[in-house]
Amino acid sequence: MVSITQRSRSCVLLPTRSVIPPRPLLLFAVVTTLVWPVGAVTDLKDKSTSAAMPLTDQTPHRAAHQTSTKSSSLNPNSVSHPVSHACLLQHIKHFPKSRPDLCKHLTLKTVASPPQKHLRSHLSKATLPPHPAQPPKPRSATSPLLSKHSPLSNSSQELLTSSFLKTVETKPSPVPLLKPSMDRTDARPPGLLQSLPQTVAPLFEHHPFIVTWNIPDLVCNKYNISLDTSPFMGVATPAKVPGQFLSLFYLDRLGLYPHVDLARGKQFYGGVPQKGNLKASVNKARADINYYIPSKTTPGLAVIDWEEWRPLWDRNWGSKRIYQTLSVARVLKSNGSLTLQQATEQAKQQFQMAARGLMSGMLAVGRDMRPNYLWGFYLFPSCYNYGWMEPHYTGRCSKEVRRQNDELLWLWESSTALYPSVYLQVSLADNPRAALMVRNRVREALRVSTLPRRGGSAPVFVYTRPVFVDQNRRFLSQGDLVHTVGESAAVGAAGAVLWGASADYDDQASCKALSSYLSSTLNPYIANVSMAAQLCSNFLCRGNGRCIRKNYNSIHYLHLNPDSFRLMRVQGRYLVLGRPTFTDLKTLRRRFTCQCYKGTDCTPRTPRELFKALTYSVKKGFHQKVSSLNKSMSEDDVETKV
Repeated sequence: MVSITQRSRSCVLLPTRSVIPPRPLLLFAVVTTLVWPVGAVTDLKDKSTSAAMPLTDQTPHRAAHQTSTKSSSLNPNSVSHPVSHACLLQHIKHFPKSRPDLCKHLTLKTVASPPQKHLRSHLSKATLPPHPAQPPKPRSATSPLLSKHSPLSNSSQELLTSSFLKTVETKPSPVPLLKPSMDRTDARPPGLLQSLPQTVAPLFEHHPFIVTWNIPDLVCNKYNISLDTSPFMGVATPAKVPGQFLSLFYLDRLGLYPHVDLARGKQFYGGVPQKGNLKASVNKARADINYYIPSKTTPGLAVIDWEEWRPLWDRNWGSKRIYQTLSVARVLKSNGSLTLQQATEQAKQQFQMAARGLMSGMLAVGRDMRPNYLWGFYLFPSCYNYGWMEPHYTGRCSKEVRRQNDELLWLWESSTALYPSVYLQVSLADNPRAALMVRNRVREALRVSTLPRRGGSAPVFVYTRPVFVDQNRRFLSQGDLVHTVGESAAVGAAGAVLWGASADYDDQASCKALSSYLSSTLNPYIANVSMAAQLCSNFLCRGNGRCIRKNYNSIHYLHLNPDSFRLMRVQGRYLVLGRPTFTDLKTLRRRFTCQCYKGTDCTPRTPRELFKALTYSVKKGFHQKVSSLNKSMSEDDVETKV
């Protein structure tokens, strides 16, 4: 069964650098430090690991099926729920008396809901590791660096680039930070958003952008190599394990999928959609869904991965042309008097009609049986925006591709989520053109999600990988993560799915490398983006919408400002500490707008409203901390007496 219990992380932040036992804690000490509900003293220097995190722009400069047996659900160690803005001191039973960190874990049952009415939620605590990776080297002399100390930079000096997610091991050391610079006007066509239709609310309240883990761990478990997945809201394995937050239906896991095994020269269930048995397929699909998603109430993602043929006739090229050949042969066999052109046209109509019935039928069964899961097909929609080695590559989907995607209106109407892929090839490593490719794939997915005339557009979850598709032993750099995960979040995706093949992690060395990559590079960045998206939503969009770039061709990202936030690792847990400044909030307002959740008002706050919300949160956070501190001290006294 899927567990939907979320656990929050709370942290007591003392106004001094030493560890003070709970009893001697004086109210005066708390009063002297007006700690914002985002939960932190920004200049706190803890003996634990810490790292800087930016809200500023990030344009990096330099910086790929199945197995494993870990049943997973909503990750209890994920970036926590929105009771506070970061490390808000809540109802903590007692303070540890001999550890440098004072963090405790809370469940939703023990955390009181925030009393704010206007600022509906606070930015949650994030628990992520620091970033020890070395700064990427410059790609070429033609790419000017913004700063010698910046680990991520690749455009002109006007681009806002910061050193983020740097590691501070044991002893704190200075982290190079760059001050925000003035916004630049993008040289490309404006790409300004005219209007944004409402979208469905996120799976988890106040989490506008989530990242899900979907990587096999069987081999890593065999070697007792731990993989820290605490920043992920959902954790699942591609293996045949029921009750997971993400259910991935390969061709043998849902219904009776007609296809041809070219390697063995064998046809399954008729080979082509026209020869498939829709009724029998639906019946089997019901049994499959009951097995893989036993709970009828828990939320999750349901992804159907059928890649053997495409529902549009003209898109079956290359090895997929076998489906056209078999379809035409079937028509000619039934009516030999037809010309080849007539037979082809008839075969096309039959193929597309059967494909539509089969695919929409699977989605209908899924929606009916498990409405709390978001159903869609992997790789849809497609953009086919390859050719990034061409000199004038823009990444835009062609008019023909957009027209073909419009023909798939029935698919967008049947889907409750869209799952495009943004996997990277090595040729896009540390390459700004990766952002162009990802940006336009997500934009096309967002476009087709608005075609069905319904209350709210379907959310978009991009599929990405931590390694390159053509070099599965090479991990994405920080810059590559900005170009994929960061780009997706900035243009309006609801989340990302981090997928991995069994061949990617099939020995001890690859598992060790993955474990190291998680703690050094991936987890800190996921925390950064997730928390920045949440902060922007809570403040700018009143907690009722998702922040989206005003100009989707800009290089503005949802990153935390390193001057305002710190990333800390405390006893294997990761915390984002800090509070935004009024300048941070005004910067967000200047660069982002809001896409409202269905039935809500998320009109971007004015500067005056942002200031009032910030001030109110600081005051409210102070009172909450004092109350929680007094309560925890009282409970500690009771426990001591007992």
